[in-house]
Amino acid sequence: MSEPATLSSISPADVARVDDRPQWVEIHGGEVWWDEPRPHEGGRRCVVRRGPDGRTRDVLPPGWNARNRVIEYGGRSWRPTGDGEIVFTNWADQRIYRHSGRGTPVPLTPEGPHRYADLYLPPGRAEVWAVRETHDGTGREGVRRDLVAVPLRPGGEVRPILRAQHFLMNPRLSPDGRTLAWIGWDHPRMPWDGTELCVAPLGEDGTAGPYRVIAGGPEESVIQAEWRDPGNLYAITDPDGWWNVHLVGLDGDPPRNLAPLPLEFGDAPWKLGNTWFALAGDRLVAMYGTADGRHLGLLDPETGEITEIGGTATYWAPTIAADATRAVGVAASPYTPFEVTEVGLRDGARSVLSPGKRLPARALLPTPEAVTIEGVHAHVYPPRGAAAGRAPYVLFVHGGPTGVSPLTLDLEIAYFTSRGIGVADVNYGGSTGYGRAYRERLRDQWGVVDVRDCARVAAGLVASGRADASRIAIRGGSAGGWTALAALVHSDVFCGAVAHYAITDPESWAAETHDFESRYLDGLIGPLPATRGRYLARSPLLHAARASGPALLLHGLEDAIVDPAQAERFVRELDRHGTPWAYRTFPGEQHGWRREETIVAVLEAELAFYGLVFGVPTPGVPPLELNRPATPRG
Repeated sequence: MSEPATLSSISPADVARVDDRPQWVEIHGGEVWWDEPRPHEGGRRCVVRRGPDGRTRDVLPPGWNARNRVIEYGGRSWRPTGDGEIVFTNWADQRIYRHSGRGTPVPLTPEGPHRYADLYLPPGRAEVWAVRETHDGTGREGVRRDLVAVPLRPGGEVRPILRAQHFLMNPRLSPDGRTLAWIGWDHPRMPWDGTELCVAPLGEDGTAGPYRVIAGGPEESVIQAEWRDPGNLYAITDPDGWWNVHLVGLDGDPPRNLAPLPLEFGDAPWKLGNTWFALAGDRLVAMYGTADGRHLGLLDPETGEITEIGGTATYWAPTIAADATRAVGVAASPYTPFEVTEVGLRDGARSVLSPGKRLPARALLPTPEAVTIEGVHAHVYPPRGAAAGRAPYVLFVHGGPTGVSPLTLDLEIAYFTSRGIGVADVNYGGSTGYGRAYRERLRDQWGVVDVRDCARVAAGLVASGRADASRIAIRGGSAGGWTALAALVHSDVFCGAVAHYAITDPESWAAETHDFESRYLDGLIGPLPATRGRYLARSPLLHAARASGPALLLHGLEDAIVDPAQAERFVRELDRHGTPWAYRTFPGEQHGWRREETIVAVLEAELAFYGLVFGVPTPGVPPLELNRPATPRG
């Protein structure tokens, strides 16, 4: 390492306060609303509003947390109703509340085994619509979902509107109030595999009649739809292998691709309520591009022409709102964090609305480069002082695995690069952002293609003179943690691995995990029990004896997506086979880190681990003790 770690001024607390992002945005009258993370307030999400005077005010009182657990990843959790009031889902009890801005929020839904998400205010109705998820206490087999209407007045009766597919999202009422549209799918498909855009007449009693499918299917993924007029919807779908914007009519004619391009106008809907385009008069404000750069543009639906309006932002998060004069979204670049950004549609003027964040000096931030190595996409973040020669590198592996790592500022990455450790963020086969064909490279090949792609990127870093072949580690969270551990045991490339809330054994995870992902592995590895041999062959747990180096595992004790038992079983196997390991748990954390104190502890432990496996000093962080089993390896 050419520069000592003491020169870095990027602290774990800096990462905790900068690296998360606003999640949903809305234009409401003359105001812009959004919700933002509060790591220093126990990890809650607080809704805020910015008025024409430029002042930003909290909408929710302290302690209230606008999150929900529908499909465990959650979904759209709030909507402004008028006069500064809001309806929102509260994390503590998963009920819908209404808040006037004064006093204590008032519940609109009863206590019970219900969760609500994808909140939507149908025009002309004094109610909020939501996807309701009900758990009857019998495990994932007892989970069901329906679309319900909740009166905006306390004490009203929750009214069922529709029960159709096992999974529902994107409820929308036609402009004439007569037709309901939504997107649905069933096991074993995931929403990026195949979904159905459905419509049904809405009766006088407010319930939906018989429905029909107007777009999508088993091998076509519709991920957002909005009404253009009572007879047509705009929809993002991918019959040609790319998520493009289509015009879908109710008359049965084939959908028309408005801008047929080998670019993605959307990505995997891990949360219910994501939006990648919004109506702005007779045009659409839409995101488009690849994982190497997602732009914001104005799409003319008649000509297919796109006018870029996003400026220097290199990535827009999946939330967008617009009216006739402006668009608001959440944008980032390699040197700016995700911020609520307003764009004037007439003059192109751009301004940041969310409060500024204190950033490290520009000299401490890496300049990333998008590379393709043997067909594998990655973003390389060189370490500080990289010109001095080969450096230790860590391969970051995103979760999902149907996910993506954008080319943006990531202080978690900068925390390491500023200390002389390079990072390569790998968008392995299976990642979104490069079309369905690249996404489906992982079909039946999870634990093979992702591991091979990471090894190829590591080899490319060595061949280019960037990385020291003996000092390359790998890390990831959730499914990325699986890939990190699989690479540790199924290759000899990596000198160590860090796994955040990781899957370590696919067969047991398939039996233990929640309903939404309970059939995910059917497409990633194969259906059980017919393909059980693949599960056994690829399991990091069952092949821990082959580990090429030590491992650090980190897990939240309230994780409902990956049980901490996955980590516990893996470290026991490492111990049994004589491989050093460390394991840290965090009470109160779920699937992901939200509390500032957790983020600090996790980053310090990870840096200390790299100090051990790379043989470099890590001053300023608590030392990490690896458990060194008495049983020798071999």
